[in-house]
Amino acid sequence: MAERPTTSWREGIAREAEQLAVGTLDPGCACMADLYPDALLVATDAVLDSFDAEVAELDGAEDAQVFAVVERAVLALNAVDDVHSGYETDEREALCDYIDTALTEHGVDVAALTAPHGLGRYELTDKWRDW
Repeated sequence: MAERPTTSWREGIAREAEQLAVGTLDPGCACMADLYPDALLVATDAVLDSFDAEVAELDGAEDAQVFAVVERAVLALNAVDDVHSGYETDEREALCDYIDTALTEHGVDVAALTAPHGLGRYELTDKWRDW
């Protein structure tokens, strides 16, 4: 099952907190909690919850339906980023990879979906993505 980016972000926060607690990390070097505030994590997970629920219903869906699910998720993630400014290069790549992997796990051939539209596999979110 695709691992949500928020899972690894939370794990990084926890690791950093442990290192701070035992004194193996200089507090001036701690940044994870600032990079990934709880409000960003909660809002991102809410979008991914909706996306996951919609993807689970895509069995045999036409391309337009799949694109609509991706569009809704990307626009919702745009709104999260507008509020929290939390998606930099690594986060963007992780979110796009999650979308691709979740679709693939539910039987969507992403390369076959995007090719007729003149898109590469990894351009699936580009039309709507601001982050």
